[in-house]
Amino acid sequence: MSTSSTSTIAQRLQALGITLPAVATPAAAYVPFVRSGSLVFLSGHIAKRDGQVWAGQLGKDLSTADGQAAARLVAIDLLGTLQAAVGNLENIKRIVKVMSLVNSTSSFTEQHLVTNGASNLLVDVLGSERGAHARSAFGVAQIPLGACVEIELIAELITEGM
Repeated sequence: MSTSSTSTIAQRLQALGITLPAVATPAAAYVPFVRSGSLVFLSGHIAKRDGQVWAGQLGKDLSTADGQAAARLVAIDLLGTLQAAVGNLENIKRIVKVMSLVNSTSSFTEQHLVTNGASNLLVDVLGSERGAHARSAFGVAQIPLGACVEIELIAELITEGM
């Protein structure tokens, strides 16, 4: 999807058919986000499909395309948490950093392609100025609850007038 500089984030979400979810209740001893100065740090969000953990291992149970779809769903959850953290996604200056953990076999080497599912969605929703980000994509032996993908992010807020 190409993003128009005249469309709002809400309009782009609607055009993509995306409704942002409410913030999920943490399953352990952490908070979903922390604001520090002009930055918002979002805790890792795991892949869910139809309300259930999307479990599996890339290179064994799941394909790269499956992983991309999972990463896209994680990005939608992250945007829901980000909206709760800042009140309105228009308050985001930019996504600064994305870190992606991909539950994968030792021979799987397409973690970066899996993570594109999240990165591309962030650009589609927020636009290239706000959505483009630095990132890391790691292959790991396991993720909590057997999830296939876990992603966290850091966003910078617009501070003028806040």
